[in-house]
Amino acid sequence: MELYNTLALLIVVAAIFGYINHRLLKLPGVIGLMVLALVSSLLAIAMGKMGADWVVQAGQLVRGIDFHAVLMQVMLSFLLFAGALHVDVSALGRQGLAIGTMATVGILLSTFLIGTAFYYLMPLFGQPVAYIYCLLFGVLISPTDPIAVLGILKAARIDKSLEIRIVGESLFNDGIAVVVFISLFQIAQFGQGQATPAVIGQLFLVEAVGGIVLGAVLGYAAYWALRTIDNYQVEVMITLALVMGGTALATTLHTSGPLAIVVAGLIVGSKGRELGMSDITREYLDKFWEILDEILNAVLFVLIGLEMLILDISRTTLLVGLVAIVLTLVARWLSVGVPLLLLKRFYPFNKQMLRVLTWGGLRGGISVALALSLPESMPRDLIVGVTYVVVIFSIIVQGLTIGPLVKKLGLSTGPAPDDEAGH
Repeated sequence: MELYNTLALLIVVAAIFGYINHRLLKLPGVIGLMVLALVSSLLAIAMGKMGADWVVQAGQLVRGIDFHAVLMQVMLSFLLFAGALHVDVSALGRQGLAIGTMATVGILLSTFLIGTAFYYLMPLFGQPVAYIYCLLFGVLISPTDPIAVLGILKAARIDKSLEIRIVGESLFNDGIAVVVFISLFQIAQFGQGQATPAVIGQLFLVEAVGGIVLGAVLGYAAYWALRTIDNYQVEVMITLALVMGGTALATTLHTSGPLAIVVAGLIVGSKGRELGMSDITREYLDKFWEILDEILNAVLFVLIGLEMLILDISRTTLLVGLVAIVLTLVARWLSVGVPLLLLKRFYPFNKQMLRVLTWGGLRGGISVALALSLPESMPRDLIVGVTYVVVIFSIIVQGLTIGPLVKKLGLSTGPAPDDEAGH
């Protein structure tokens, strides 16, 4: 019953904030929800300092929510599948080499750049941190969040070829980042002797390659099932079973659930929607996943805002976080620019595209979830606090300005949906 009450409260809060945002703030959905949750948390903290007892109870409630488990084990697969379902696979294939390079080489380069800079930065604040922990921070803050990126890019009406690069990279780089995070975590926890190149290579094969293979098998199995029947209720249920059963199976096999679900979603979204469904099934499937995506996004970003209730962000942590914002942006610029420069012969790009790829690389819930998974034996509080500062800036500041930036650089394909609707 406690789990039900927690979920009920989150849905109620998300609905109230969603209504306020739609009527008054009129910010992009997920950003408006997080801003309201963040402001509410800050007001609650101020009231708590004045002696309001209910703030303590609210903090205990939020503390009882395992953010890492909720996002990584429950919500992420649904959100990734919903995002992958409508990706243009043929366009993704044409950009495949660029996307794959940014999602692998880009993550490794960003991890090294941020981790090394963080290592030399922290003594200046009187808090030296071991290099391995700095690399852990580097990898958890490097992946761009598909959940944050997808909705904001829709409103920005960005050039399609550029959109597919950002979306494609964000769908795949979180799975790669998790593999690198696990490898570095093992080194930090058990020493380098327990995490040899052979062990890390095996981990990559099982997690990353195994996840992609599993996703392909599940995706084609679902496509076959969808093609052989014509009943929208059952077909929607098949896609739901694919996500839930596929995630559980990936966990059992110790492969990457996110990568498996992204690949399965791409197959169902291309072959399944085009060749295996009637028009009525396609309509119901799209509406079902769109609504589920909106609800889960709302709950996730409310949770990110409410986390402020239980975080202890000191003045030093805030200052380090502000410097880390600059570090992550510079590392993003280099980790995107270097791979694309090497591939310039195949994928021409210019300064305008690089600016959008850099500024549009939003950090989100995945970074927060990985930071919160660190044990107390590591510098967890510092890393969580700095991560939170970077994520808040990324979603609010970068999220609100990516649309105007796209228009200013002449990379927008048309007016935003609201402009077309005339309101």
